Amino acid sequence: MKKIGIIGLGLIGGSIAKCLREKTDYDIVAMSRSEQPLIAAKENGDIREYSLTDINIFEDCDIVFVCTSVDKIPSYVERLIPVIKESCIITDVGSTKEIICSEMLKFEDINFIGGHPMAGSEKTGYKSAKPHLFENAYYILTPNKNITDTMLDFMIDIVKTLGAIPLVLDPSYHDYTVAAISHVPHIIAAALVNTVKDLDDDNRYMHSLAAGGFKDITRIASSSPEVWTSICEDNRDKILKVLSRLKENIESAEEMISEGNSLYDFFDRAREYRNTFNSRKSAVSHFEIGVDITDKPGAIAVIAVILSHNNINIKNIGIVNSRDYSEGALQIIFSEKEDMEKAIRILKSMNYTVFNK
Repeated sequence: MKKIGIIGLGLIGGSIAKCLREKTDYDIVAMSRSEQPLIAAKENGDIREYSLTDINIFEDCDIVFVCTSVDKIPSYVERLIPVIKESCIITDVGSTKEIICSEMLKFEDINFIGGHPMAGSEKTGYKSAKPHLFENAYYILTPNKNITDTMLDFMIDIVKTLGAIPLVLDPSYHDYTVAAISHVPHIIAAALVNTVKDLDDDNRYMHSLAAGGFKDITRIASSSPEVWTSICEDNRDKILKVLSRLKENIESAEEMISEGNSLYDFFDRAREYRNTFNSRKSAVSHFEIGVDITDKPGAIAVIAVILSHNNINIKNIGIVNSRDYSEGALQIIFSEKEDMEKAIRILKSMNYTVFNK
Protein backbone atom coordinates (compact mmCIF):
# COMPACT_ATOMS: atom_id res chain seq x y z
CA MET A 1 0.00 0.00 0.00
CA LYS A 2 1.29 3.46 -0.91
CA LYS A 3 1.68 5.99 1.88
CA ILE A 4 0.96 9.66 1.16
CA GLY A 5 1.90 12.55 3.42
CA ILE A 6 0.33 16.01 3.34
CA ILE A 7 1.74 19.07 5.10
CA GLY A 8 -0.88 21.84 5.22
CA LEU A 9 -4.48 20.66 5.23
CA GLY A 10 -6.13 23.70 3.67
CA LEU A 11 -8.11 23.94 0.44
CA ILE A 12 -5.51 22.21 -1.75
CA GLY A 13 -4.09 19.76 0.77
CA GLY A 14 -7.56 18.88 2.00
CA SER A 15 -8.82 18.33 -1.54
CA ILE A 16 -5.88 16.03 -2.31
CA ALA A 17 -6.67 14.00 0.80
CA LYS A 18 -10.39 13.79 0.02
CA CYS A 19 -9.81 12.76 -3.59
CA LEU A 20 -7.17 10.12 -2.86
CA ARG A 21 -9.28 8.73 -0.05
CA GLU A 22 -12.24 8.32 -2.44
CA LYS A 23 -10.27 6.87 -5.34
CA THR A 24 -7.48 4.83 -3.74
CA ASP A 25 -6.60 2.69 -0.75
CA TYR A 26 -3.54 4.82 0.05
CA ASP A 27 -2.55 5.35 3.66
CA ILE A 28 -2.80 9.13 4.16
CA VAL A 29 -1.20 11.03 7.04
CA ALA A 30 -1.07 14.78 7.58
CA MET A 31 0.40 17.69 9.49
CA SER A 32 -1.00 21.22 9.72
CA ARG A 33 -0.44 24.33 11.84
CA SER A 34 -4.00 24.15 13.19
CA GLU A 35 -5.46 21.04 14.77
CA GLN A 36 -9.08 21.76 13.84
CA PRO A 37 -8.84 20.66 10.15
CA LEU A 38 -6.77 17.63 11.17
CA ILE A 39 -9.44 16.51 13.62
CA ALA A 40 -12.16 17.03 11.02
CA ALA A 41 -10.19 15.16 8.34
CA LYS A 42 -9.60 12.20 10.62
CA GLU A 43 -13.24 12.09 11.68
CA ASN A 44 -14.26 12.17 8.01
CA GLY A 45 -11.84 9.37 7.20
CA ASP A 46 -9.82 11.56 4.83
CA ILE A 47 -6.61 10.82 6.77
CA ARG A 48 -5.61 7.94 9.04
CA GLU A 49 -3.28 9.78 11.37
CA TYR A 50 -2.04 13.30 12.04
CA SER A 51 0.44 15.33 14.06
CA LEU A 52 0.96 19.01 14.81
CA THR A 53 4.71 18.74 15.41
CA ASP A 54 6.10 15.22 14.91
CA ILE A 55 7.68 15.05 11.45
CA ASN A 56 8.30 11.32 11.94
CA ILE A 57 4.71 10.75 10.89
CA PHE A 58 6.00 10.93 7.29
CA GLU A 59 8.40 8.04 7.71
CA ASP A 60 7.94 5.47 4.91
CA CYS A 61 5.86 7.89 2.77
CA ASP A 62 6.11 7.42 -1.00
CA ILE A 63 5.13 11.06 -1.64
CA VAL A 64 4.88 14.07 0.65
CA PHE A 65 2.80 17.02 -0.59
CA VAL A 66 3.96 20.28 1.02
CA CYS A 67 0.83 22.42 0.70
CA THR A 68 2.08 25.56 2.39
CA SER A 69 3.16 28.97 1.10
CA VAL A 70 6.40 28.79 -0.88
CA ASP A 71 8.47 30.58 1.78
CA LYS A 72 7.75 27.83 4.32
CA ILE A 73 8.65 24.87 2.08
CA PRO A 74 12.46 24.83 2.61
CA SER A 75 12.14 24.56 6.38
CA TYR A 76 9.76 21.62 6.06
CA VAL A 77 12.07 19.92 3.56
CA GLU A 78 15.00 20.28 5.99
CA ARG A 79 12.92 18.55 8.64
CA LEU A 80 11.80 15.82 6.23
CA ILE A 81 15.25 14.84 4.93
CA PRO A 82 16.39 12.83 8.00
CA VAL A 83 13.03 11.09 8.23
CA ILE A 84 11.83 10.09 4.76
CA LYS A 85 13.06 7.07 2.84
CA GLU A 86 15.51 7.48 -0.04
CA SER A 87 12.89 6.93 -2.76
CA CYS A 88 10.31 9.36 -1.31
CA ILE A 89 9.14 12.15 -3.63
CA ILE A 90 8.65 15.63 -2.18
CA THR A 91 6.31 17.92 -4.09
CA ASP A 92 4.67 21.29 -3.50
CA VAL A 93 1.54 22.99 -4.82
CA GLY A 94 2.75 26.58 -5.08
CA SER A 95 1.79 29.01 -7.84
CA THR A 96 5.44 29.90 -8.51
CA LYS A 97 8.09 27.37 -9.40
CA GLU A 98 11.46 28.92 -10.31
CA ILE A 99 12.46 30.10 -6.84
CA ILE A 100 11.40 26.96 -5.01
CA CYS A 101 13.02 24.66 -7.60
CA SER A 102 16.26 26.62 -7.24
CA GLU A 103 15.99 26.45 -3.44
CA MET A 104 15.56 22.68 -3.58
CA LEU A 105 18.87 22.30 -5.46
CA LYS A 106 20.76 23.11 -2.26
CA PHE A 107 19.45 19.89 -0.73
CA GLU A 108 21.47 17.00 -2.10
CA ASP A 109 19.81 13.80 -3.23
CA ILE A 110 16.19 14.78 -2.57
CA ASN A 111 13.57 13.81 -5.09
CA PHE A 112 11.74 17.08 -5.65
CA ILE A 113 9.00 17.58 -8.24
CA GLY A 114 7.57 21.08 -8.26
CA GLY A 115 3.81 21.07 -8.63
CA HIS A 116 1.15 23.63 -9.44
CA PRO A 117 -2.47 22.45 -9.64
CA MET A 118 -4.22 25.20 -11.59
CA ALA A 119 -7.38 24.86 -9.57
CA GLY A 120 -8.68 26.60 -6.50
CA SER A 121 -11.30 28.92 -5.14
CA GLU A 122 -11.62 32.30 -3.50
CA LYS A 123 -12.69 30.23 -0.47
CA THR A 124 -9.96 28.85 1.75
CA GLY A 125 -9.39 26.19 4.38
CA TYR A 126 -10.15 22.50 4.77
CA LYS A 127 -13.85 23.32 5.13
CA SER A 128 -13.85 24.36 1.46
CA ALA A 129 -11.90 21.30 0.21
CA LYS A 130 -13.57 19.16 -2.44
CA PRO A 131 -12.60 15.73 -3.82
CA HIS A 132 -13.35 16.94 -7.37
CA LEU A 133 -11.44 20.24 -7.12
CA PHE A 134 -8.80 19.17 -9.66
CA GLU A 135 -11.04 17.54 -12.25
CA ASN A 136 -10.05 18.61 -15.79
CA ALA A 137 -7.64 21.22 -14.42
CA TYR A 138 -4.05 21.48 -15.62
CA TYR A 139 -1.51 20.32 -13.06
CA ILE A 140 1.99 21.61 -13.87
CA LEU A 141 5.00 19.51 -12.87
CA THR A 142 8.59 20.82 -12.74
CA PRO A 143 10.92 17.94 -11.77
CA ASN A 144 14.46 18.56 -10.52
CA LYS A 145 17.54 16.85 -11.94
CA ASN A 146 17.43 13.87 -9.56
CA ILE A 147 14.02 12.69 -10.71
CA THR A 148 13.98 9.44 -12.67
CA ASP A 149 11.44 8.57 -15.35
CA THR A 150 9.89 6.07 -12.96
CA MET A 151 9.42 8.73 -10.27
CA LEU A 152 7.95 11.21 -12.75
CA ASP A 153 5.58 8.56 -14.12
CA PHE A 154 4.42 7.81 -10.57
CA MET A 155 3.76 11.49 -9.94
CA ILE A 156 1.91 11.78 -13.25
CA ASP A 157 -0.26 8.82 -12.26
CA ILE A 158 -1.11 10.55 -8.96
CA VAL A 159 -2.08 13.72 -10.85
CA LYS A 160 -4.31 11.70 -13.18
CA THR A 161 -5.89 10.00 -10.17
CA LEU A 162 -6.79 13.46 -8.89
CA GLY A 163 -8.64 13.95 -12.20
CA ALA A 164 -6.20 16.60 -13.40
CA ILE A 165 -4.25 16.98 -16.65
CA PRO A 166 -0.46 16.74 -16.08
CA LEU A 167 1.93 19.02 -17.97
CA VAL A 168 5.71 19.01 -17.50
CA LEU A 169 7.25 22.50 -17.90
CA ASP A 170 10.46 24.41 -17.25
CA PRO A 171 10.10 26.35 -13.94
CA SER A 172 11.01 29.75 -15.44
CA TYR A 173 8.65 29.33 -18.38
CA HIS A 174 5.90 28.27 -15.98
CA ASP A 175 6.34 31.41 -13.88
CA TYR A 176 6.26 33.76 -16.85
CA THR A 177 3.12 32.07 -18.17
CA VAL A 178 1.19 32.17 -14.89
CA ALA A 179 2.30 35.76 -14.29
CA ALA A 180 0.33 36.69 -17.42
CA ILE A 181 -2.70 34.42 -17.06
CA SER A 182 -3.10 34.21 -13.28
CA HIS A 183 -1.00 36.53 -11.13
CA VAL A 184 -1.54 39.82 -12.96
CA PRO A 185 -5.30 39.11 -13.37
CA HIS A 186 -5.49 38.84 -9.57
CA ILE A 187 -3.78 42.21 -9.26
CA ILE A 188 -6.15 43.69 -11.85
CA ALA A 189 -9.20 42.28 -10.05
CA ALA A 190 -8.05 43.80 -6.76
CA ALA A 191 -7.28 47.12 -8.49
CA LEU A 192 -10.76 47.25 -10.07
CA VAL A 193 -12.48 46.57 -6.74
CA ASN A 194 -10.33 49.15 -4.96
CA THR A 195 -11.09 51.68 -7.72
CA VAL A 196 -14.85 51.25 -7.33
CA LYS A 197 -14.49 51.44 -3.55
CA ASP A 198 -12.56 54.72 -3.90
CA LEU A 199 -15.03 56.25 -6.37
CA ASP A 200 -18.29 55.19 -4.75
CA ASP A 201 -20.19 57.79 -2.72
CA ASP A 202 -22.58 57.66 0.22
CA ASN A 203 -25.41 56.40 -1.99
CA ARG A 204 -23.30 53.29 -2.78
CA TYR A 205 -24.88 52.90 -6.21
CA MET A 206 -21.63 51.53 -7.62
CA HIS A 207 -21.62 48.89 -4.90
CA SER A 208 -25.27 48.00 -5.56
CA LEU A 209 -24.82 47.81 -9.33
CA ALA A 210 -21.52 45.89 -9.22
CA ALA A 211 -23.06 42.67 -10.47
CA GLY A 212 -22.98 40.73 -13.73
CA GLY A 213 -19.75 41.28 -15.63
CA PHE A 214 -18.02 43.32 -12.92
CA LYS A 215 -18.76 40.81 -10.19
CA ASP A 216 -17.68 37.93 -12.41
CA ILE A 217 -14.30 39.35 -13.45
CA THR A 218 -13.47 40.48 -9.90
CA ARG A 219 -14.47 37.24 -8.14
CA ILE A 220 -10.81 36.34 -7.59
CA ALA A 221 -10.29 39.54 -5.59
CA SER A 222 -11.86 37.61 -2.70
CA SER A 223 -8.87 35.26 -2.57
CA SER A 224 -6.49 35.07 0.40
CA PRO A 225 -4.35 38.25 0.76
CA GLU A 226 -1.65 36.21 2.53
CA VAL A 227 -1.34 33.73 -0.35
CA TRP A 228 -1.29 36.39 -3.07
CA THR A 229 1.16 38.62 -1.25
CA SER A 230 3.57 35.67 -1.12
CA ILE A 231 2.99 34.85 -4.80
CA CYS A 232 3.69 38.41 -5.93
CA GLU A 233 6.88 38.53 -3.90
CA ASP A 234 8.11 35.22 -5.33
CA ASN A 235 7.31 36.06 -8.95
CA ARG A 236 8.18 39.76 -8.79
CA ASP A 237 10.33 40.06 -11.93
CA LYS A 238 7.97 38.26 -14.28
CA ILE A 239 4.90 40.02 -12.88
CA LEU A 240 6.59 43.39 -13.40
CA LYS A 241 7.37 42.45 -17.01
CA VAL A 242 3.71 41.58 -17.66
CA LEU A 243 2.48 44.68 -15.82
CA SER A 244 4.75 46.81 -18.01
CA ARG A 245 3.06 45.49 -21.16
CA LEU A 246 -0.37 45.89 -19.54
CA LYS A 247 0.49 49.50 -18.69
CA GLU A 248 1.34 50.12 -22.35
CA ASN A 249 -2.05 48.77 -23.42
CA ILE A 250 -3.91 50.87 -20.84
CA GLU A 251 -1.98 54.00 -21.79
CA SER A 252 -2.75 53.31 -25.46
CA ALA A 253 -6.47 53.10 -24.70
CA GLU A 254 -6.25 56.22 -22.53
CA GLU A 255 -4.56 58.13 -25.35
CA MET A 256 -7.16 57.05 -27.91
CA ILE A 257 -10.01 58.10 -25.61
CA SER A 258 -8.33 61.40 -24.80
CA GLU A 259 -7.80 62.24 -28.46
CA GLY A 260 -11.26 61.09 -29.50
CA ASN A 261 -9.95 58.24 -31.64
CA SER A 262 -11.89 55.05 -32.22
CA LEU A 263 -11.14 52.08 -29.98
CA TYR A 264 -12.61 49.67 -32.50
CA ASP A 265 -9.28 48.04 -33.41
CA PHE A 266 -8.33 47.85 -29.72
CA PHE A 267 -11.50 45.92 -28.90
CA ASP A 268 -11.53 43.91 -32.13
CA ARG A 269 -7.98 42.63 -31.68
CA ALA A 270 -8.85 41.46 -28.16
CA ARG A 271 -12.13 39.90 -29.32
CA GLU A 272 -10.45 37.92 -32.09
CA TYR A 273 -7.73 36.54 -29.82
CA ARG A 274 -10.18 35.82 -26.98
CA ASN A 275 -12.40 33.86 -29.38
CA THR A 276 -9.51 31.56 -30.26
CA PHE A 277 -9.51 30.28 -26.66
CA ASN A 278 -12.50 28.12 -27.52
CA SER A 279 -10.73 26.37 -30.40
CA ARG A 280 -7.13 26.33 -29.16
CA LYS A 281 -5.13 23.14 -29.08
CA SER A 282 -4.53 21.74 -25.62
CA ALA A 283 -2.99 18.71 -24.01
CA VAL A 284 -6.43 17.13 -23.98
CA SER A 285 -8.87 18.11 -26.71
CA HIS A 286 -12.39 19.06 -25.76
CA PHE A 287 -15.46 20.36 -27.52
CA GLU A 288 -17.88 22.84 -26.02
CA ILE A 289 -21.44 24.01 -26.56
CA GLY A 290 -23.74 26.45 -24.81
CA VAL A 291 -27.42 25.74 -24.24
CA ASP A 292 -30.05 28.36 -23.48
CA ILE A 293 -32.17 27.16 -20.55
CA THR A 294 -34.58 28.76 -18.12
CA ASP A 295 -33.77 28.96 -14.43
CA LYS A 296 -36.14 26.41 -12.98
CA PRO A 297 -35.74 23.23 -10.91
CA GLY A 298 -34.67 20.19 -12.92
CA ALA A 299 -33.62 22.09 -16.08
CA ILE A 300 -30.05 20.82 -15.99
CA ALA A 301 -31.12 17.32 -14.92
CA VAL A 302 -33.43 17.03 -17.94
CA ILE A 303 -30.58 17.78 -20.36
CA ALA A 304 -28.23 15.42 -18.52
CA VAL A 305 -30.80 12.62 -18.74
CA ILE A 306 -31.39 13.28 -22.45
CA LEU A 307 -27.68 13.03 -23.22
CA SER A 308 -27.17 9.99 -20.98
CA HIS A 309 -30.14 8.21 -22.57
CA ASN A 310 -28.50 8.71 -25.95
CA ASN A 311 -25.14 7.34 -24.73
CA ILE A 312 -23.41 10.72 -25.00
CA ASN A 313 -20.48 11.14 -22.63
CA ILE A 314 -20.17 14.52 -20.89
CA LYS A 315 -16.72 15.68 -19.78
CA ASN A 316 -18.04 18.64 -17.79
CA ILE A 317 -21.27 20.55 -17.33
CA GLY A 318 -21.97 23.77 -15.48
CA ILE A 319 -23.90 27.00 -15.23
CA VAL A 320 -22.50 30.15 -16.85
CA ASN A 321 -22.80 32.55 -13.92
CA SER A 322 -22.88 35.74 -15.95
CA ARG A 323 -25.23 36.01 -18.95
CA ASP A 324 -24.24 39.54 -19.85
CA TYR A 325 -22.39 38.48 -22.99
CA SER A 326 -22.62 34.68 -22.88
CA GLU A 327 -24.16 32.43 -25.47
CA GLY A 328 -26.30 30.14 -23.37
CA ALA A 329 -26.72 29.71 -19.62
CA LEU A 330 -25.44 26.12 -19.58
CA GLN A 331 -21.95 25.08 -20.66
CA ILE A 332 -21.39 21.46 -21.72
CA ILE A 333 -17.94 20.07 -22.58
CA PHE A 334 -17.29 16.82 -24.43
CA SER A 335 -14.08 14.86 -25.01
CA GLU A 336 -15.14 13.70 -28.48
CA LYS A 337 -16.30 15.78 -31.41
CA GLU A 338 -18.79 13.06 -32.35
CA ASP A 339 -20.48 13.34 -28.94
CA MET A 340 -20.75 17.11 -29.32
CA GLU A 341 -22.24 16.88 -32.81
CA LYS A 342 -24.73 14.22 -31.71
CA ALA A 343 -25.74 16.32 -28.68
CA ILE A 344 -26.31 19.37 -30.89
CA ARG A 345 -28.58 17.40 -33.24
CA ILE A 346 -30.63 15.89 -30.43
CA LEU A 347 -31.01 19.08 -28.37
CA LYS A 348 -31.95 21.15 -31.42
CA SER A 349 -34.54 18.52 -32.41
CA MET A 350 -36.09 19.05 -28.97
CA ASN A 351 -36.25 22.82 -29.56
CA TYR A 352 -33.32 23.83 -27.35
CA THR A 353 -31.26 26.79 -28.54
CA VAL A 354 -27.70 25.51 -28.86
CA PHE A 355 -24.54 27.56 -29.44
CA ASN A 356 -21.56 25.74 -30.94
CA LYS A 357 -18.59 27.42 -29.24
